[in-house]
Amino acid sequence: MWVITLISKETVKMYEFDSEIEAKQVFEKATGTKYLSQIIYYNDDLEFAA
Repeated sequence: MWVITLISKETVKMYEFDSEIEAKQVFEKATGTKYLSQIIYYNDDLEFAA
């Protein structure tokens, strides 16, 4: 899961995405203070690209 956090003077908004590609597309278009985070749960199956 990927999360975009947008921070302004008055609000904090968070958006969740299942796809890294979709999250990065939205992240590039967002303005202001922004964070892109990958959420990994301890029981998730990890897939690493070789």
